[in-house]
Amino acid sequence: MTTAPLAIGDSIRVPRTSALVGVARRDVTPPVGIRAKNWGPADWERAEGAHRPFELTALAVTGGDGRARVLLAVDGTWWRRVADEIGVRGAILDGLGLDADQLMLSLSHTHAGAVLCAADAHLEGGELIPGYLETLAEQGIAAGREALDSARPGLIEWTTGRCDLAADRELDLDGRALVGWNPGVAADDTVTIGRVSVGGAVRATIVNYACHPTTLAWQNREVSPDYVGAMREIVETATGAPCLFVQGASGELAPREQYTGDVAVADRHGRSLGHAVLSALDGLPLPGDELTLGGVVESGAPLAIWEGRPGDGGEDAAGSTTTVDLPLRDLPTLDQLSEEWKDIDPRSRDERLGRARNLREGYIDGPTVAHPVWAWRWGHAVIVGHPGEAYSRLQTTLRARFPGIPIVVMNLTNGPGFVYLPTREAYERGGYQAWQTPLAAGSLELLEEHACEVVAALLAPASPVLPPPPRSRLP
Repeated sequence: MTTAPLAIGDSIRVPRTSALVGVARRDVTPPVGIRAKNWGPADWERAEGAHRPFELTALAVTGGDGRARVLLAVDGTWWRRVADEIGVRGAILDGLGLDADQLMLSLSHTHAGAVLCAADAHLEGGELIPGYLETLAEQGIAAGREALDSARPGLIEWTTGRCDLAADRELDLDGRALVGWNPGVAADDTVTIGRVSVGGAVRATIVNYACHPTTLAWQNREVSPDYVGAMREIVETATGAPCLFVQGASGELAPREQYTGDVAVADRHGRSLGHAVLSALDGLPLPGDELTLGGVVESGAPLAIWEGRPGDGGEDAAGSTTTVDLPLRDLPTLDQLSEEWKDIDPRSRDERLGRARNLREGYIDGPTVAHPVWAWRWGHAVIVGHPGEAYSRLQTTLRARFPGIPIVVMNLTNGPGFVYLPTREAYERGGYQAWQTPLAAGSLELLEEHACEVVAALLAPASPVLPPPPRSRLP
């Protein structure tokens, strides 16, 4: 590629967020005995232990517009009912005195966590669910308040890495559409990383990666953050600071090796992602610096000297909460679904019917649905969250449309709308994600265009788009 000629004093800019930042954490490990049946084939109901702790981590950021915004990264499964999500997020908003646009609550989407559905309180282990939802709200308030109160002038410096943990999971075998590794299709391997520092000391690391935490399945009887737990341990041991994991647009992405009861496999997956994060972090200069072409030293060869020098910028801040109208497909009734699935294992049939029922309540009201999108501008970076399970095309489209801008795309954030948004090709294929969602083909593409418009509006009044990261600039 062609680049502009360099001159002494030129810098490779580090995208950054300059703001008041605060971080806090609370343990939200589900209690032993809570209902954790998230897989149809599971012949058990209650969690018998915990593989690793579940964490709730709050990051409070107040940028140049003076408006605080709080990101809550939570180890959790997925919301099954709108009422439960509204109950938890609403309590946190009230407890922190925030408006709806100031909070994003993002679930990691582990499939080995507590069932987040108060309507299941009558089932075995379900009696512990309402109390656990109250705990999530209480700890969200406590961590959010501590993060806001402890906020100090700091930086979030952004970079990207690569990790091949995620793989395409749309496998066709003998004419049947399966959910499992398809070796013939490449997957998005981008890890977006934010290093949070105050006074030159690292205070936190943000990790945004798209990969379903489905390593552990029905054979495992412990709650687990899946691969996120070991990833967090690797990063936190090296940095001495909390790590916030937020799930990317992973609708069709998952580990190659999954559906096991062996927690060692989940830990191995986590280590691979953790080392990728550390590799990318080690490529950054010291907090606050940018690599600058300082001069030439004559040796056996003329040597170009790149050195760290203080950088600036990244004070701009803005936010928006919008909706995009998405079309519905022709939905079968629950009775029709029950008839269609009458010949499969009863446990799996009940799981499917329960999910179908919950997905419709509180989201569908008319021929289209208003799908919500939250977006924040943090200096040179943009954070985009929505409640659905979009395919990775959402994040690759945004990155391609806005090169040089760090864009964090988060599935399973706030609500309502806990539904898949597959590509048109996925509908033609007829796989699980396409028949699970109430949305019609083309919904992902509409969400993409809407998100691009939202990001463009957030960036419009601010500084010019940054050049690509160093590895794209240098030979």
